[in-house]
Amino acid sequence: MNVVLLPLHRELCAGSRAAAWTRPEDRLRWAELGILMGAGVAAAIAVGALDLHLRLPGHAILRAVFPMALGLSLVPRRGGGVVMGASAATTVFWLQLAGRGIPGVGALTSLCLIGPMLDGALWRARAGWPVYLSFAVAGGLTNLAAFAVRGGKKLTAWEALTTRPLAEWVSTAAWSYLLCGLLAGLLSAAIWFRWQADRADQRSEGSAS
Repeated sequence: MNVVLLPLHRELCAGSRAAAWTRPEDRLRWAELGILMGAGVAAAIAVGALDLHLRLPGHAILRAVFPMALGLSLVPRRGGGVVMGASAATTVFWLQLAGRGIPGVGALTSLCLIGPMLDGALWRARAGWPVYLSFAVAGGLTNLAAFAVRGGKKLTAWEALTTRPLAEWVSTAAWSYLLCGLLAGLLSAAIWFRWQADRADQRSEGSAS
């Protein structure tokens, strides 16, 4: 049986600003797999090492979703988010073994979940503005999960006493996690995907169907 791993997401390809750089085909190529894995590594390094100096709870997803959006723009394939998420988690594991430290529990949650969330949100999305909406939804849901995990850790008093008290943290985090997630997804989609697919792409999609 001829099975295609990570089948091409034709609608996502039609709206990508960068897919022409890699010219994706129906069958997955090793170079494309390498790009997806590299995007996951880049996201993990950005979350762990890049400091945006924003004192806003939940902003770590800004560093995670941008490289993964680029990965899906270059390699618009179904299941690509899972590959990037697994690559990011593996990178964090090796960084910890190397003594480089790991992101906080909230940032780690958003890093590992954003890829699979993007896969789910984009599965049936059509090219154009639905891609923007899907990215925003994936970012928002991912950060809500990160908010729950981080809040649970604070609630169980696992964090040091020097961190912000739970009540004070929740007053800001309750809205900032969702807002950061939505904006991170929306901005990343705006950078790497077109608001409308090219007419030529749409015609070719119609003739192919």
